[in-house]
Amino acid sequence: MKPLLSKTTKPFIIYVLIVLAVSIPVYYFVVDTIWQSELDEHNQIVVEKTAYEFNQLKLSDAELEKSLELWNHIQPETSIEKISADHIKGDRMYTTEKHLPFISEQKKERYRALEKVIYIQDKPYLFTIQTNIEESHETIAVIAMITTFFFIMIVIGLLYLNRRLSKSIWKPFRDTLDQLKTFNLNSQNKIVFPPSDISEFEELNQSLSKLIDRNISVYKTQKEFTENASHELQTPLAIIKNKLDLLLQDQNLTERQYRIAEDINKALTRSSRINKNLLLLAKIDNHQFDNSETISFDQMLHQSIDILEEHFEQKNITVEKSIMSDIKVNGNSSLTEIMINNLIINAIRHTSPEGSISIQLSDSVFEISNSGTQQLDGELLFKRFSKLSADSNGSGLGLSIIQEICKFHHWTVSYQFEKGHHIFSVRL
Repeated sequence: MKPLLSKTTKPFIIYVLIVLAVSIPVYYFVVDTIWQSELDEHNQIVVEKTAYEFNQLKLSDAELEKSLELWNHIQPETSIEKISADHIKGDRMYTTEKHLPFISEQKKERYRALEKVIYIQDKPYLFTIQTNIEESHETIAVIAMITTFFFIMIVIGLLYLNRRLSKSIWKPFRDTLDQLKTFNLNSQNKIVFPPSDISEFEELNQSLSKLIDRNISVYKTQKEFTENASHELQTPLAIIKNKLDLLLQDQNLTERQYRIAEDINKALTRSSRINKNLLLLAKIDNHQFDNSETISFDQMLHQSIDILEEHFEQKNITVEKSIMSDIKVNGNSSLTEIMINNLIINAIRHTSPEGSISIQLSDSVFEISNSGTQQLDGELLFKRFSKLSADSNGSGLGLSIIQEICKFHHWTVSYQFEKGHHIFSVRL
């Protein structure tokens, strides 16, 4: 993840770089166009001034011919040629390239040329003038270097200012974030955010304070309900169960009455189990468990297998174990034990007699697989009270509890069906 500063700075730098890259050829064409326009104006002035000066000399035809010959000889970039009246045409401006014979380097240079008809002593002459414009490349290079220099200065200054400003501007936000990181709903301590002169941060702090106060109030209410339900519901259920046990021991019950009482006892037992599981889910949702214990996962798994050994024997289930030793995890031991027991009991319940169960544990994965015939519905698998089999003894909450316990520990539980085996995997 990247900080907000880099998210805003990077696009800006890219944008400036693109503008810079586009500006260099634009600079070139603009400067080159301006340069050519200035040269055209310069050439026009030279032509008109030359024609004016020749006319002012009042030379004879012979003197004029000698003067023009001398002019063409000492002015290599210009030429004045006499033309007939039939060849008179409009002014022509163009750019050309040529090699200078008096320069040893084999390179061509650009020239801006003008061809214009002038009149000297009322006779038409074609005046051609060429002016070197090679300097425009050097001008463009200098402009590009200066632009690049200022771009680098802008980027460096932007990064420096953003870092300096972010430390002061974003300090209230970071203080708020640090307090939220250390906030624990179980402690129910209210957070007092530091005041800020930035309206957005002050509004954020006020909204967070109201939200935290509401959450604390709701948490207290839910916790009180959980505690009251745990006491008030379990007590009458236990009394009813005891009374039913006494009733079932009465010798005067008819067979029909005994069956009715037995059905009531089964339903009551299941109701008590559902109530305990719902209370457990409520406590997990309310974060009423500590997760700072160091748990020996392998030892806890061996203990659960030993306790449930009788259930394996009743259905004559073959158990294959591959458990690594010294596997330590951080979490809550009570919830971890419930998760292990629920997974094993779920495998036992859904394994046919003479079936097989495989239990594997590595440093990163806890896996239980049991033989089966049909794949379970993955969408309903971890939903509360979803019935994936005809077995009515379960509460419909076992897999939901497993999923919530995994979320509490930041573990991941998954299901897959391969080669006739249901496989539940928990990534630690």
